[in-house]
Amino acid sequence: MKVSRRSFIVKSLVAAIGSFAVSGRLNAKENIRTTKQRLRNKPLVLSTWSHGIEANKPAWDVLKANGKAVDAVEKGVMQTEADPENTSVGLGGFPDRDGNVTLDACIMDETGNAGSISFLQNIVHPIAVARLVMDKTPHVMLSGKGAFQFAIESGFEKTDLLTDKAKQAWEKWRLKANYKPVINIENHDTIGMLALDANGDLSGACTTSGVAFKMHGRVGDSPIIGAGMFVDNEVGGAVATGMGELVLKTLGSFLIVEFMRNGMSPQEACEKAIDRIKQKLPDYEKFQIGYLALNKQGETGAYSIHKGFNYAQYDKKGNNLIDAEYLLK
Repeated sequence: MKVSRRSFIVKSLVAAIGSFAVSGRLNAKENIRTTKQRLRNKPLVLSTWSHGIEANKPAWDVLKANGKAVDAVEKGVMQTEADPENTSVGLGGFPDRDGNVTLDACIMDETGNAGSISFLQNIVHPIAVARLVMDKTPHVMLSGKGAFQFAIESGFEKTDLLTDKAKQAWEKWRLKANYKPVINIENHDTIGMLALDANGDLSGACTTSGVAFKMHGRVGDSPIIGAGMFVDNEVGGAVATGMGELVLKTLGSFLIVEFMRNGMSPQEACEKAIDRIKQKLPDYEKFQIGYLALNKQGETGAYSIHKGFNYAQYDKKGNNLIDAEYLLK
């Protein structure tokens, strides 16, 4: 049968419109399924290492009351900062080689605002100071004496952070004064936390006393936005733990978020960021790095160089410690 050009065009348009309508219905159904999946995966809080179990509890209290993710991560890591038994964060943190406990921290909210503190001494909660830098100043980062002055003027109390336990460890170290970070020993670990609240907003926080017996003045990745922690509310967030110099050289947390922006899952993004360290830093096998990531859909990922990195995840199923996958078998 002969078909006119006019008839062919009309039929083609009708078919295209029909196909578009069907496609639209399928996409709508898929969007409904995706929305339901997102609702099932929030709220949620993730934090690095086994001390994250305790840190997750106050964070979850904020989230289950429909609080904001930024408040949750601040309250959560404050739990670890105030624990004198934790030797890598806040009160009780191991000192530098001169006997000074110096603290680093950063926080980032769903709007992209961020606050950071580095080389802060004699203040128990650097994350709360970082929050005030974010909320009350035109700056992102304060350091050293200026950070301490800001904290005191903001109402924080001066506190001696060097506990007897940490002092004894430092005095023992001074007998030989060998500087050799040990993989998976808490002399170079942080508490990094990510949260997704009931509104679907993301925030992150990171706080540490840094590498034990470091050079006086050393600052690691933890207070650096894009290194120790980064959040983009359209995509997801990531935190890092381990030897900060490797993270600084590769801007690991920012890199993970960008990988997720380009379509990778949180797990794929963490693995790719560890691979970047492997490709760029020839001595990477001597150190441990662990990455933790959370995307907008509530999907999570974690990966490290060596065996031993774990993280705590608190959601509607409970508060659980999970062992991360790792590169070097």
